[in-house]
Amino acid sequence: MSHKLLDDEKKIENEIDNLVPVSGEKKKKIERILTSAKKNRSISLRISNYDLEKLKEKARDEGVPYQTLISSILHKYVNNRLLEKDEMLKFFQLMKDKIK
Repeated sequence: MSHKLLDDEKKIENEIDNLVPVSGEKKKKIERILTSAKKNRSISLRISNYDLEKLKEKARDEGVPYQTLISSILHKYVNNRLLEKDEMLKFFQLMKDKIK
């Protein structure tokens, strides 16, 4: 099974020779951050029936549990990686106009 690297992963691979080991307190701080980032918390969330049904429908289409889909959407949003369809269409139209 092949795995396509994300841009961040490609950057790491390209700069691997420039990386240096981290030790001491800095290493402990990084390990604490990573450990904390891996922990999941349960929350209660009020959402309209319509939105929940649409999320479940999209999750079925994607072949993932709806809670996983919601978590993925939230993760992309907080990391500025969630793109709106209208914004992408505007971007592609601008690029198309520049090429002409």
